Amino acid sequence: MLWGGVGVILLLLSILVSLTLGTAELPIFQIAGILGKHIPWLGDVIPVSWPQSAEQIINKVRFPRVLLGILVGASLSIAGAAFQGVLRNPLADPYALGVSSGASVGAAFLIYFGLQMAWFGQWSIPIVAFVTGLLSLFLVLKLAQIDGKLKMETLILSGVVMQAFLGAIVSFMVSISKQVINEIVFWLMGSLAMRGWSYIYIISPYLLIGILVLLSYARSMNLLSLGERQASHLGVNVERTKLVVLITATFLTAAAVSVAGVIGFVGLIVPHLVRLIVGPDYRLIIPLSAIGGGIYVLWADTLARTLLSPTEIPLGVITAFLGAPFFAYLLHKDKKTLRG
Repeated sequence: MLWGGVGVILLLLSILVSLTLGTAELPIFQIAGILGKHIPWLGDVIPVSWPQSAEQIINKVRFPRVLLGILVGASLSIAGAAFQGVLRNPLADPYALGVSSGASVGAAFLIYFGLQMAWFGQWSIPIVAFVTGLLSLFLVLKLAQIDGKLKMETLILSGVVMQAFLGAIVSFMVSISKQVINEIVFWLMGSLAMRGWSYIYIISPYLLIGILVLLSYARSMNLLSLGERQASHLGVNVERTKLVVLITATFLTAAAVSVAGVIGFVGLIVPHLVRLIVGPDYRLIIPLSAIGGGIYVLWADTLARTLLSPTEIPLGVITAFLGAPFFAYLLHKDKKTLRG
């Protein structure tokens, strides 16, 4: 409860501070008032002391982007926690089974052939990226099954093979594209730019359902950390647990990638850090990873849009810059612990 309360407070403060930063800097009291106007019992008593332009900037540009960053970060983080729990590997991440490459193939295909708005308007890339991400999972699961069972070693190898093969397809499209190469590469590096409320409506149901499903399997993941045989003796349906958790985590990953592109290190770093703070209990790791992932992506996106303003840095570049050194530090710390 303590860490959850601290996380929520940090998240709320991060939202307020992030909303003040940008090309047009807005005072924090104005932002608090604009947000407060949306609260039914509070909105009627708050006097309007800000220009209409400030309200437009917050309601139509910054606030939806901030919320989307939080939802994407939460989705990737709890997906990473789920993969690490089921695969019993703290280095596993949401892209371990080739979902990001599958989604990237769909997005790159549409961009290359100029079909971004062809079938579903602005929803075309998110929908196609989501579907191709799930198709890659289906192929990985089929490739990894041995006598109807999922072996972890085979599953990881199948994911590596699929990631390499689909990544090669994306690289081929990038190499032969000329006019749209920048658009493909920018999508592959991840971004929350030009994302409105509609993208929030896409990812929100997956995040809500994903958290509920993974929390219901938290006890099973705790027992699974003891080993599959021990978990089975303690009443866990191991195969069903692995399948449900992997599919749920993949749905979360595909939803996040479909609206924001490929954003690395979030699902790797955040659950790992949460586990170091609160221990191995997935009943705590999953909700705290959601909060931590939201904060991480929120601040990474804030840096992406403000560091070189008005030029925007791809979000995936910032998360890599922040995540890689930190993860190297964790590995160095673990090596020192093993030596000791």
